Order: sequence, then C-alpha cells, then structure tokens
Amino acid sequence: MAAVRVQSIAYGGVGAIPSQFIRADHERSALNAPPAKIPLIDMSMLHASPDLRQPTVAEIGTAAQEWGIFQVVNHGISEDLIRRLQTVGKEFFDLPQEEKETYANNAEDGNLEGYGTKLVHNIEGKMGWNDYYFHMLWPPSRRDLNTWPKCPSSYREVCEDYGRGILSVVDKLLSALSINLGVQECSLKEAIGGEDMEMEMKINYYPPCPQPELALGVLPHTDMSALTLLVANQASGLQVFKDSDWVAVDHVPNAIVVHIGDTLQILSNGKYKNVLHRSVVSKDKVRMSWPVFCNPPGNKVVAPMKELLDDHSPALFTAKTFTDYRRCKINKVKK
Repeated sequence: MAAVRVQSIAYGGVGAIPSQFIRADHERSALNAPPAKIPLIDMSMLHASPDLRQPTVAEIGTAAQEWGIFQVVNHGISEDLIRRLQTVGKEFFDLPQEEKETYANNAEDGNLEGYGTKLVHNIEGKMGWNDYYFHMLWPPSRRDLNTWPKCPSSYREVCEDYGRGILSVVDKLLSALSINLGVQECSLKEAIGGEDMEMEMKINYYPPCPQPELALGVLPHTDMSALTLLVANQASGLQVFKDSDWVAVDHVPNAIVVHIGDTLQILSNGKYKNVLHRSVVSKDKVRMSWPVFCNPPGNKVVAPMKELLDDHSPALFTAKTFTDYRRCKINKVKK
C-alpha cells in the first residue's frame, strides 16, 4: 500500500490535520519565533593571500563556535544555477502523484534514496509536515542514477553542476575551519574522508498546512553530517535554538545556509557547535529547501582529531565508524 503523502493531504481539502501531525504543547513553543541576526559571511576573500583572507577565516570560526550556523554569500555558485536547481525540484513535486510514487523509497528498511514522507519513526509516532526526495550527490562513483528523477529531463545535469559547485564551497569552508583549529589546512577534509567524502542531497517539500500552529515541518534535531549546506525558496521557516530560545533564520536571496553537524563537533572535540534546528510551516505558502549533507564514508572512524588532544584537553567523544554513529543516533529516535 502506498504511503499517504503530506502533499496529497494538504491539497485534499482537509480543514484539520490528522492526529499524527499534531505536536505536543511544549513542542509548539515559539513557533512564531523572532528573527535573529544569523552571521552573514562574504566568502569572496577566501581565495586571497593568507593575510587578506584571515578576517573571513576568523568570522567563519567564530560563527561555528558561537552559533553552529551561518549564511554565506559570494560563494561561487551562480544565481542561475541555484534557480535551475529550485526549478527542477519544484517540477518533480508538481508531477502527478502516481508518477512520483514510481520513485518511492522504503525508509523502514533503511533504503532512504528516493521519494518519501518520513525518514525514521519518532518516539511518539509523530510526523513532520513534509515530503522529501533523497539521493547521493557525490562522489560520482557512489551515485545510483536509477534513484534520480528522470522527469524533468534536466534534473541530472542540474544536480551534477550543483554538486561540483557545492564541493568547491565545502572545500573552502573546511580549510577555513581547519585553520581556526590550528591544524593543517587539509586536516578536516582528510578526517571526513578526503576524496571519499560523501554528499547526500535531500529536497524538502512543505506544503501549505491548514493548522500551522499545531504542526512542525521537520522536528528539532541536529544533523549527523560534518557540514550541511542549504538553499531554500523565499518562504521562511528555518528556526535554530540559541541561548535557550528559538529564533528564526531570515531568508537571504542566493545565500547558502551552513549548519555545523555532529561529525564536525566530534572532530573538533567540541570546539565547533552542532546546531539544534527545526522547520515551521505556513498556512498559505509552499516552502522548499535543498540541504546537502557532507558526511564521511560509512567505514570512516569519527573521533576527536589527535592534534587537538593533550593532558589538558582529553577526548570528549568516543570513536565510532560513521555507520555505527548513524545507527546509534537513529535507534535513539526509534526506540
């Protein structure tokens, strides 16, 4: 039996959302959170000489330590490519439902690539108000193109171009974050797997919700990735937990939102902060986002970098392969 999709519910004329989408009272606090000045960083000087790039490098390090999230502009990915990425994603979700279902995944069995509605069970059996499409973006050797949409026909070309662009941005950010840790510029990239680093893309589709005050798009969580890089359409909805309160992230056209994930927090031995975040939904707007998760390969051991450890700074985290870490985190959510 095909899963019931949130997009179908939203456009089915319901006046009230099904019970599995209604969040507990304490989870609905501050859904109308005030906007906050998330750090906005201009990357244009990162290609300059060490002296000229140092202020930007320092900005990135401070944002990663104090916020765990920041936005970057002048990142090298063109406005046209971002627009094309958003266009092909929207065109897929505009397809007839029966056509989208031909790409359905089986998340219950651990097969996440493809079209779906929820990644894992929540403890209370609750769901977020969103559908998604998920697939490996990089490296090319790890991609199964059978899991990529064939309609629209330009989807593959656009995503391949975007993958190359995102990889370049990731490399610059990891270099800056390494410098701030006082280690070799290549250290974080190598700790994440070097050329074997993987990037997974998820397209989130949050349709209009008749009772947005009762629902969440994505539940509060931190990402397992080292970095998550996200672009979104103009409908706002991303919130982060900062200083004991939820605050809203303003939409900056053509900016990329950068999340520090669990893996980078572990590698930095807690110096960089993973960010707790969630998505809220709208009564009359569709929100879409395109996060790219930068992960180590599954067999890569993730542990605090040895260069950061001494008698005064012991390891704060236990070493695990990324596969084992992912399994442990997912099981905590399911049980």
